[in-house]
Amino acid sequence: MKKLEAASQDQKDWQKLKEAMLQAAPSLGIDKIGITTADPFLDLKDVLLRHREKGYESGFEEKDLDKRVHPEQSLEAPRSIISIAIAYPSRLNNPPKSEPGAYRGILSRSAWGRDYHEVLKERLRRLEDFIHERVAGARMQSMVDTGALVDRAVAERAGIGWSGKNCSIITPEFGSWVYLGEMITNLPLPADTPVQDQCGDCTICIDACPTSALVGPGQLNSSRCISFLTQTKGFIEDEFKLKLGNRLYGCDTCQVVCPKNKGKNWTHQPELQPDAELVKPLLKPLLKLSNKQFQERFGTSAASWRGKKPIQRNAVLALGTFRDESAVELLGELLLDDPRPELRGSAAWSLGRIGGDEAVKWLERAETREEHEQVLNDIRKALSSLRQGAI
Repeated sequence: MKKLEAASQDQKDWQKLKEAMLQAAPSLGIDKIGITTADPFLDLKDVLLRHREKGYESGFEEKDLDKRVHPEQSLEAPRSIISIAIAYPSRLNNPPKSEPGAYRGILSRSAWGRDYHEVLKERLRRLEDFIHERVAGARMQSMVDTGALVDRAVAERAGIGWSGKNCSIITPEFGSWVYLGEMITNLPLPADTPVQDQCGDCTICIDACPTSALVGPGQLNSSRCISFLTQTKGFIEDEFKLKLGNRLYGCDTCQVVCPKNKGKNWTHQPELQPDAELVKPLLKPLLKLSNKQFQERFGTSAASWRGKKPIQRNAVLALGTFRDESAVELLGELLLDDPRPELRGSAAWSLGRIGGDEAVKWLERAETREEHEQVLNDIRKALSSLRQGAI
């Protein structure tokens, strides 16, 4: 096709460009493209305000709500927003199994393979190059996850899928196993029609949420969401420790139970395919990793962005959840010597879960030397439970 001018008003030319983009999508590594106008997401602002007022935010979002609602604050004189989706795998082939003395944790599917932020940015750059080759004066601003706009709101309006009750975009083709990104542009591309909501009366995801973080259809209290909790750097409240299970990063429960995801598994994106030993690692060795070793092993995964501390803390809690007696000495040494109070407090809880004379000895020894108030409280709670035979 001839090279277009961004200022052109010939809608037939823009329709042809859109069709060319859709045809080229597979060669660009993009599974689905949808387009919407660059009109503000005015209805979204009230939703975001209520979300903030109720304390449901994670703290990882863009703070300026106007930037999240108004595309023109990210690109001058925008005309369209291109939304893209890339499908990712949901199943491990021959996953290693947890065994007594060799228990394993699990990373959520969003952390399988190469960091999806990098993969999406690369795909968006390919799309930008494709457009630049065909349109003189094209201006584009691409965003992935941490950008100003709300990925799901853009994808929903662009017809990628509908917004499920589990707060995920559910596509007719790929279920909710998709990563989302978007590109604001000054090109007047023809918009797509939103997909009709197909959740109906189903509430399986809401009912299955381990912490009742899904407080209503499409409403998430991030402060209770296990995915959020696994990424925090502080202490985990007692209410949530067991509910984390063996999750080291993220949580897939509300997607795994979704009927629209049944039987769906996507293996055509090479960068996103998992290394089973990496995404389901042995717990005890994780506690001995240095910062350098952690980066060498997990640095290409989305799970690495918060560093090793949250993952190691979660591994400590998982050992207690499994009641792994073989981990008592390791946990005891960590309780006495680790400089991070969050890990010492978690070790105290896990030793209290595991129990036995050796666990009591480590806890009693730590009680005489611990100075951090919350850790000392965790030690005393564990000892009290063990002495009373409650665990």
